Amino acid sequence: MPDAHSTRLNLSAGLLSVAVALVLVIAKLWALGQTGSLSIAATLADSAMDLMMSLGGLAAIAYAAKPADDDHNFGHTSAEDLAALGQALFILVSAGVIATAAILRLLDDTVSLPDREAQGIGVMVFSIAVTLALVLWQRRVAATTGNKVVQADSLHYLGDLIPNIGAIIALWASARLGLGQIDSVVALGAAALLAVGALRIGKGAWDALMDRQADPAMIAGICAIADGFDGIHGYHDLKTRVAGSRVFVNLHIELDGAQSLKDAHAKGAALRRAIVAAYPQADVLIHKDPIGVEKHPDDARP
Repeated sequence: MPDAHSTRLNLSAGLLSVAVALVLVIAKLWALGQTGSLSIAATLADSAMDLMMSLGGLAAIAYAAKPADDDHNFGHTSAEDLAALGQALFILVSAGVIATAAILRLLDDTVSLPDREAQGIGVMVFSIAVTLALVLWQRRVAATTGNKVVQADSLHYLGDLIPNIGAIIALWASARLGLGQIDSVVALGAAALLAVGALRIGKGAWDALMDRQADPAMIAGICAIADGFDGIHGYHDLKTRVAGSRVFVNLHIELDGAQSLKDAHAKGAALRRAIVAAYPQADVLIHKDPIGVEKHPDDARP
């Protein structure tokens, strides 16, 4: 469970993310009504998804701060994966709707150019400025607390800058060059970015719900810590699984069987502290075996 200061910082990042997403949705709704631009519609859909994801992230941050209880011995972090999977499906549908509208407009020779492009460009510039301010704060919080939800939200908002910039280009091309179809092309690109992001989020959530192992780099890092650790003669049966922002680690270590239980415990606890120091999101369980122990013949389980 994170300390109170870290929890406050994480909650501040989550609340600011929700506030920014809500402001951007309202601003882009107004801009869409002023311009009728599909590229703005695409960024509006993205901001609406951001609002949903920010609300889910805020709930996950608050929920993850709760300690494990009698009904949830390993905590509540899998709720993050369930929420992310639902969000990914919703984003995919939205991307499909935007892409369909863009294709139909590209095939329509009578399509009109967006109106009042200056207002639309002004809203997009405002969106970029607000998003950059949010990303800077999120990165500061993530650097202090190491919270994965805040880190992921920061990366997502950073990616939102691309369709916002694309919308500005589309509106400028429409106003200055009379190229109305650029708007539809940018909308298609934004829809593709939404779909790619949704698939990435959905895959990560699905893998976690299916108890997929941790990132190979993390597994290699844990092995590097255990290799040659003071008093530990070897290790085996390293198993990991991801649940939300937590990574559960099970590890068997081999110790001198002649030492006292107190000394064996101290060595296992020291290794656990070293792993958690390197990977704060890890929940580590270490089993201690004497060197050379053989599997009991009555133990049929691996």
